[in-house]
Amino acid sequence: MEMAGAGHRRGSDTKAEIRKVALELFAAQGYDATSLREIAERLGITKAALYYHFDGKEDIVRSLFTEHLAALDDLVEWARTQPPGPRLRAQVIDRMIDLISQQGLQAIRFAFANQHVVKELHPGRENVFERLAALFEALTGPDASVEEALRIRMALFSVNLAFFAAQGLDATDEQVTAAARDVAHLLNPPDAAPFPPSADRVADAGPV
Repeated sequence: MEMAGAGHRRGSDTKAEIRKVALELFAAQGYDATSLREIAERLGITKAALYYHFDGKEDIVRSLFTEHLAALDDLVEWARTQPPGPRLRAQVIDRMIDLISQQGLQAIRFAFANQHVVKELHPGRENVFERLAALFEALTGPDASVEEALRIRMALFSVNLAFFAAQGLDATDEQVTAAARDVAHLLNPPDAAPFPPSADRVADAGPV
């Protein structure tokens, strides 16, 4: 049993390393221009060994999407077990940042440079939004104000937007991640006072 477990861990580690190296090559030189042989050579394994873990390049990309969706599922399930409130929303923002940064900006660079591949192989934006909708529900509940609900939605959406917006920016991955975290928390401060209704703000502004 111990040997089987160790073997499973080694297999999981190998698949993770294959995904990491493949993503680096896809982002650097393009999905179409990268061969399985190049991926295997970079890893120091045979092409046959790579085929043991993945059927091809398409399978590697699909596994990246599957892994991301599974991580979102885990985040939703965890959030549902926590008491709702400002602390939970702050924790989820941090976990979302960590989730994306762990995959690295390479994933964003890959998606940006290989949009045709993402469109063809991604399981669908509706799958992502279903999970985000469940996460929003766990974070705000039915009694949340429009502003409260909008703040956390904007904060979480800003995470992906920040990494996309960082393309071409002269900054390290660590700098981008730290800035994205700060921006997301600014959008959802723990002690935010509700804005007055729009009509009240217009009235307070006086004549124009």
